[in-house]
Amino acid sequence: MSPDFALDNVDGWRGPTASQAAGLTLAAARAMIAAAQDVARDLGVAMSCAVVDSGDQLVAFERMDGADLVGITLARDKAFTALVNRMPTADLTPIVQPGAEFYGYASVAGGRTIVFAGGLPLERDGVLVGAVGVSGGDAGQDQRAVAAAVRAFGAAS
Repeated sequence: MSPDFALDNVDGWRGPTASQAAGLTLAAARAMIAAAQDVARDLGVAMSCAVVDSGDQLVAFERMDGADLVGITLARDKAFTALVNRMPTADLTPIVQPGAEFYGYASVAGGRTIVFAGGLPLERDGVLVGAVGVSGGDAGQDQRAVAAAVRAFGAAS
């Protein structure tokens, strides 16, 4: 069961985007970021979290106090990678190693492609509506935080 995240549409003459209509609202993005930050606090690791819609447009972003500056770019690019590949970024790791079929894949999209854990696509009823990326910890920590973010959205992680 997916939570209902109301559309905060203060500009009534504009309708929602497709992602917003599918539930990827600002309220949903804030809930995802809060869930990722809860995990980060439990782990004792400051993280950055980016949520993008199906057009790779930023819906929300937060960098916890003390989080590395590089995490800003990494979180954003993990969300991008999960979106355009429609798969978890962690699933890319084994297939991009030297000698593997997709070695060199990290250079795709001008180097924006991130091939380690921390990015997950967001689907609603089988439709890709966006993605979320988290950065600040090691691969396992980032994966735990991003999975919590997706669970907060109400999608399978």
